[in-house]
Amino acid sequence: MEEVVKFLKEAGTYYLATVEGDQPRVRPFGTVNVFEGKLYIQTGKIKNVSKQLHINPKAEICAFKGGEWIRVAGELIEDERREAKVAMLDAYPSLQGMYNADDGNTEVFYFKNAVATFSSFGGAPRTVEI
Repeated sequence: MEEVVKFLKEAGTYYLATVEGDQPRVRPFGTVNVFEGKLYIQTGKIKNVSKQLHINPKAEICAFKGGEWIRVAGELIEDERREAKVAMLDAYPSLQGMYNADDGNTEVFYFKNAVATFSSFGGAPRTVEI
C-alpha cells in the first residue's frame, strides 16, 4: 500500500476512469489518502463522477511519472463517516476552502478488491493487491 500511495502522491495528478452507461469517462484527480488501512479518494456529491460511481462502483485510476505508470483497478465504495472525510481534508488543507466534512457535498470513497499494476516501457508489469 505504501508504495502505491507514494507513487500517486509523487505523480501529483492521476486520472480516474468511471463508466456512464456504455461511455467511459476520465478526469484528472489529485486527492489520495490512506485511512484505516484503505486507499481513499475524494470528490463532491454534486459532480457527475459521484453519480457514476454510485451506479457502477468499478473504476480505475492511472498515473505516470519518470517513465513508469501505475493503474489501480477495483471498486470505489462510499464511506459516509465524518472521520473519513476529516482525515482526507486534513491531508489536503487546500480543499478546506471548497469542502467541509459537514457540508453535505464532501464525499470520500475507498478502494475495495483493488489491484495496483506498476508498469514501464522497459520491464514486465508487477501487480500488488491493496
